[in-house]
Formats: sequence, structure tokens, C-alpha cells
Amino acid sequence: MNADFLWGGAIAANQVEGAWKDDGKGESISDHITAGTKTSPRRFTKEVREGEHYPSHHAIDFYHHYKEDIALFGQMGFQVLRLSIAWTRIFPMGDEEKPNQKGLDFYHAVFAECKKWNIRPLVTLSHYEMPYHLCQAYGGWQNRKVIDFFLRYCRTVFTEYQDEVDLWLTFNEMNTLVSRFGTLLGAGILPEDGADMFGLGRMQTPETKEEMQARFQALHHQFVASAKAVALAHEINPKNRVGCMLSAAGVYPYTCSPDDMLEAQWQMKKSNWFCGDVCIRGAYPYYMERFFEENAIVIVGKTEDADILKKGCVDFFSFSYYTSRCVTRNAEVQKTAGNMMLGVQNPYLKASEWGWIIDPKGLRYLLNAIYDRYQIPVMLVENGLGAVDQLTEDGCIHDDYRIAYLKAHIEQMKEAMKDGVDLIGYTPWGCIDLVSASTGEMKKRYGFIYVDLDNEGKGSGKRIKKDSFYWYQKCIASHGEEL
Repeated sequence: MNADFLWGGAIAANQVEGAWKDDGKGESISDHITAGTKTSPRRFTKEVREGEHYPSHHAIDFYHHYKEDIALFGQMGFQVLRLSIAWTRIFPMGDEEKPNQKGLDFYHAVFAECKKWNIRPLVTLSHYEMPYHLCQAYGGWQNRKVIDFFLRYCRTVFTEYQDEVDLWLTFNEMNTLVSRFGTLLGAGILPEDGADMFGLGRMQTPETKEEMQARFQALHHQFVASAKAVALAHEINPKNRVGCMLSAAGVYPYTCSPDDMLEAQWQMKKSNWFCGDVCIRGAYPYYMERFFEENAIVIVGKTEDADILKKGCVDFFSFSYYTSRCVTRNAEVQKTAGNMMLGVQNPYLKASEWGWIIDPKGLRYLLNAIYDRYQIPVMLVENGLGAVDQLTEDGCIHDDYRIAYLKAHIEQMKEAMKDGVDLIGYTPWGCIDLVSASTGEMKKRYGFIYVDLDNEGKGSGKRIKKDSFYWYQKCIASHGEEL
């Protein structure tokens, strides 16, 4: 890999910072989501309940450990750190006129620490940290007023950090709004009190037309907000580069049946390309018209929206990659092969302990598909293996399984670059152990750095380098040659 390639890691404020009420921070959606496990879902509560464990409230306390943690990233050789600004630290309620100075000061301190270690910040503007007040009072992103509140926040941080940050992402995994998974965390549309976070319980019942309409309307408002943010970033600092960020997975047909081929093609369009097409090409794609018509979805916009989308195209495509999907229209196969991440079991691949299909070659396939379609720089900003790590008696963590996973994916990244893909950076997810977004566990660990906390947030909080820490250090120093 060339010397310009950016090596680093990725974290998110709600999964690392903790300090959920310190220095004027407001409540976010994540602060209202309880812990869960692999078998019991995380739950949303309208009020923060006594006796319930909300992992974001403490997380790994990066808020008070950021100097130590960034120093460890620096020792690994990070050239870039993907992190998010908690919107609720800057505008605690979301609709205030003036920002919270202590929140602004915190990120100045974080970026100063990054600079000390020659680490370039890649900042996500909205990573499941939407102010809870905007969900309660306005209905989340289904309300167009939220665009203006978001733009006020964007203008504030683009101006405040214009000498410290020039790489930005708008919305984390924006395309989760295409499915019911994104209704709460992505769209800020609140379910009933006590509902499971991803709506998995509701998956057994058909989504109402009203629910689907609200979700796609919210997505439209995010498209407009993202495009306006891109234009604003370029206006405030011409050096700014802004990317979209999608959750991407290659989709394979279960068989070579034409029905399965058509299903795989449609799922690629809907799941991977729809949001990318709007953010990169600046317009709604043709193939969504039939879907909207058949589902009685009517996107309510303003006449100027088409022009806004055209003028606010992103500079690069970023995405998360953990797994691929296998799909079929054969109902019998769906029953016997079992559901694996909204698909069926791929007979050629194995799954992680949490049921995620492990598919390094699928990354090469997807990178080629993305670059073939868009021809703009690509960045892989999340990738990793959630696993249970054992601390040995001598205080070590021998995570050969994580090294093997990352090595296999980096090898396929290199193949994709030989294919001609303009891949510009890699920030594996959870470079330090953090709260898992899907289950709320600490037990499901991703990091190169072990954090001594359990699922209840109990422990010393001590940071310990895993074997993968030293492996990744060598990988970066050798530009990806020493794996």
C-alpha cells in the first residue's frame, strides 16, 4: 500500500465517552437504551429508570481517559482516528440558539491530543447521538425542522474546528433507515416504552404504511441535511472533504435461479446503492419509484430539494463492512437455512459467535462494486471481529482470532487496490474495547486495547495492550506489508 494510505481506528462518542451528564451534556437517544445480550435485546425507555443499566452513561469513560487512549493510538502508529462529536455536548437539547462552551472545549482538547500524535481526526457529525429532546418534541427526523437544528450544529463545529479537522462524515450508516432497524437510532422516531431497540420483536408483524412512510420521510430529510452540510463545509473551509457513511454488505443469490438473482440485485440496490446514489449522484435513483409506488410512500419535499441534493454531493464514499448476505425467494429454503443477518446461511462461509458471516473475499467484491459504480475515493471506516477475550494470569490477551480476521480482510483490501480501487484509508471498528451498539455488552470486544470493565460497567477500567495491538503496530509501520 502506498505511503498516502491512512491507517487508524474508529470509535463513537456514545460507545466510549460516558460522562453522560458532565459539563452540560444533554440526553441522547443512546442514553435511553438499556443493556442487552446476544439473546435478549436492548430496550428503549422513555424515562431513564432506576435500577436499569444504560451502557452509554459510563461506557469506557473516554471523557476522562482521552489523553491516555489517544496516546495508545499514537503508539500503534495511527495516522487517522475516526470519532464522532456528541451532538448533545454541543447543543444539549438540540434546538438551542447558542452552543455549550464546555462541550466545544472538550473536543478542542481531544483534537489537540490527536495533533500531538500526528493523528488526523475523521469526524462523524451524527453517530446515533441525536438529542433526545428533538425526538420527543419534534418526532425526530420525520420533522423537517430538524434539518435547521442540524445545520446550526454543523455550522458551529465546522467553524469552531476549521483549523483542526478537515475530514468529515455526515450520518453514520444512513442506509439503516431503509429498513426498520434504523427507525429509532437512525431516524429518532420513538417506539412505545420498553420496545426492543432494533424493533426485532416487531419484525414478526408487518410494518404499517404509516411507519414506513415516516421512515422514508425521515431519510429524505437526512438526504437534504447531508447535502446542505456538504455545501456548508466546503464554504467554511475549502480544504474540507466530506463523505457519506453506509453500512454495506455484498449480497449473493443463494442459487443461480433467476428469482434469486433478481432478489440479490434488488437487495443490492435498496440496501447499498439507494443512499449512495442520492449522496454521490445527487438525485433519487429510478428503481426506487416502483418501490415507493407499490408501498404507497409519498416523499414530501420542497421544490428546491432537487437542487440542494445536486449541489451537495459528497467527496468520498465511506462504509462499514462486517459481513455479506445470501438471499433467496424460495420460502422453503428460508425456513431450513435459517435467518443470518436478514438472509439465509451461506453454505460456503462460517459465522462469528454472534452470528455474523465472516467473508473477507466479500470485501474485495464489494470494494470493486462500489468503485465501479461511483469512481470516487473509498474509505473503509468500520471492520472488525466482536469476540470474547480472555485475560490470562500474566495479564495478556492472546487474540490470534482477531489478528487472523483483520489480516484476511487487509489482504483482500490489497487485492482490491491492485484491481484499481482507489481505497484511501482503513479504520477498524472499536480500536479500543467499547460498548457494543447491537447488544450493549462489553463482553463483545473489538479492540486492540482491552478495557477492564464487564457488562455491568464494573471493573478497574485499566487499559491493557492485546497481542493484536503489537500486530497492528507492525502492520502500520510496514504500510500493510508485514501481516
